[in-house]
Amino acid sequence: MSEQLEERINTLEMQLAFQDDTIESLNQALTQQQLQLTHQQELLRLLTEKLQTVPSHQLASEKEEMPPPHY
Repeated sequence: MSEQLEERINTLEMQLAFQDDTIESLNQALTQQQLQLTHQQELLRLLTEKLQTVPSHQLASEKEEMPPPHY
C-alpha cells in the first residue's frame, strides 16, 4: 500500500471517529432537551389546571391591573 493511500485512510478514520463522537454528543444533548421539554410541558399542564380552579372573582380585571413601573 502506498504511503499516500495509507495517510488518506488514516485521515478518513480520524474524521469518522470525530463524527461519531459529535453525533453521540448531539444525541445526548437532544435527549436531555427532550427530558426538559417533557418536564416543562407537565409543569405547564399543572399550572393551567391550577389556574382553572381559581375563582374568577380572585383575578383582577384589566382596569384594576396596575401599569408596569416604566409607564
